[in-house]
Amino acid sequence: MDFQLSEDQQAIRQAVHELAQEMIKPRAAAADHSGEFPWESVRLLAEQGYLGMNLPTEYGGAGLDYVSYAIALEELARADATTAVILDVQNSLHAECILRNGNEAQRQRFLPPLCRGEVLGAYCLTEPQAGSDAANLLTVAKRVAGGYELTGRKVFVTNGSVAHRYVVYAVTDKDQGKKGLSAFVVDKDMPGVSFGPLLDKLGIRASATCDVVLDQVVVSEDRRLGEEGDGYKIALRTLQGGRVGIAAQAVGILQGAIDTATAYALSRQQFGQLIGEYEAIQWMLADMETEVEAARLLTYRAAWLHGSGQRAAAAISMAKLFASEAAMRGTVKGVQILGGYGFTSEYPAERMMRDAKITEIYEGTSEVQRMLIARHVLDLHTQQAAPLLV
Repeated sequence: MDFQLSEDQQAIRQAVHELAQEMIKPRAAAADHSGEFPWESVRLLAEQGYLGMNLPTEYGGAGLDYVSYAIALEELARADATTAVILDVQNSLHAECILRNGNEAQRQRFLPPLCRGEVLGAYCLTEPQAGSDAANLLTVAKRVAGGYELTGRKVFVTNGSVAHRYVVYAVTDKDQGKKGLSAFVVDKDMPGVSFGPLLDKLGIRASATCDVVLDQVVVSEDRRLGEEGDGYKIALRTLQGGRVGIAAQAVGILQGAIDTATAYALSRQQFGQLIGEYEAIQWMLADMETEVEAARLLTYRAAWLHGSGQRAAAAISMAKLFASEAAMRGTVKGVQILGGYGFTSEYPAERMMRDAKITEIYEGTSEVQRMLIARHVLDLHTQQAAPLLV
């Protein structure tokens, strides 16, 4: 068993680390304060080829493996969690959804502009009454001549008002339940597409999160991904990649908190010595470092499994659950180590704590992840025990 990153993966880490620390991190506090979407950071990522980094080269992507993708997200989140989630939505929720579920004509049509940074993507699944319950959608796709008419409202859409294109889920046959959902590609400039106001959020404040409203939006049949009724299956499959991304984001946030807390502990003196020499501070740093290493290993394993096409729902849920909760615990410790300064925006510790909270919520809450993991454990036990019950 080899835990060593490849030379290419190490090179990705170094390149993204330098870009994030030198060009993105200095802008993070101002974007968090103003809530202004970080277009300059997005343009930098586009220029470096990161907006389609895990897409095949034939569509203009970099063709990188999923562990490299997780490493890139981690290093971005270490500097700025908002920029990391923008990249995650672009790659794993939007582009990967089209790659895995679109036909060849759709891939050739929609993916190259995403890779070039000409198109920013978003993902429209959640509705006011349908968060964790993804099958309970009210958005309707009614059959019309040559296509469908979409009407409904999506909430908590990352990149919502700034994206150029959306993957949208809607009901095509309400009598079929979750087998009656379908997925569509919708453009921002289509008649009937509008947006709610930007949400004033606790964290990831510059990610342009808002409602996306569809009022009799007509899309042609060649914008449906897969067959009618495939939507629920597509959503579940797509969320697996998204959860890997959020686990990587959580690892990066926690690593950023460790960076901040360690630098402070090695420079701040109290009672005649550095606070890093006190056992109370050392124990907090030890807990943070142990948890980030555990979260990183779970996340890289989940990324490798997902990228190699293996069924890995439980492993992905474990990575997402542990990494997000470790990030929340660790960033709270990070604020505590900085004391009064940790409670102010003079240092990034408080921003990292606020950013960490959402990783326990989006792409499936911690409670949903525990439910999925428990089902896996019970199913596995049942399969192993079955011969004893005959």
